[in-house]
Amino acid sequence: MNAPSKTIRVYVVEDQIQILKSLLKILETSSGIQLVGTALSGESAVVDIPELRPDVVLLDLELPRMDGIAVTREIKTTCPSAEILIFTVFDNEEKVLEAIKAGASGYLLKASGKTKLLEAIYEVHAGGTIIQPNLARKLLRHFHNDASAEPLEEPNQPSLTQREQEILLLIAKGVSNAEAAKLLRLSKATIRTHLEHIYRKLDVANRVEAVTEGLRKGIIQL
Repeated sequence: MNAPSKTIRVYVVEDQIQILKSLLKILETSSGIQLVGTALSGESAVVDIPELRPDVVLLDLELPRMDGIAVTREIKTTCPSAEILIFTVFDNEEKVLEAIKAGASGYLLKASGKTKLLEAIYEVHAGGTIIQPNLARKLLRHFHNDASAEPLEEPNQPSLTQREQEILLLIAKGVSNAEAAKLLRLSKATIRTHLEHIYRKLDVANRVEAVTEGLRKGIIQL
């Protein structure tokens, strides 16, 4: 795992003190990370974040009162450049899906450990999306069910190259940019370039929307 060349400004929102302490211990001793702030509630976070302008927000999904979904919506309105990484204990398909729809760049289970945590922060900062393999099938089944209910009306289907289709299929299976680069023997920069082309052709803004469109239009099959 290589630290990024540019320092990533991270803000943490977590109401469980022991979990927050553990996160701070990891982040404060990790190269390439600058901890710029913390909050114990969503209400405090939405006040701080527009002023602090973090690159990545590590956000607990199960906050009291203003939950992670509501916080995500607010942050993406007031600080759209911030990448939001949802941090959750539960494999809650519906809540995770709502958070991604609200603008989160992905999610991580709290039991994932230090290495997975740092990899996830680096990945979303680089423009990737984190979808845990054990939940990826559930999320994609949800998208697929939605797609099945919508008739295809577009006469002109977007044309993806064979390589772009391969990459879209990999991300549909929850593979990160770094993992895709290793599997296809390409650089991470090349993977990002292919993803930019896919987004433009499908008229989407992120990996989750790209997968949704790919399934809906029949470009990829799971």
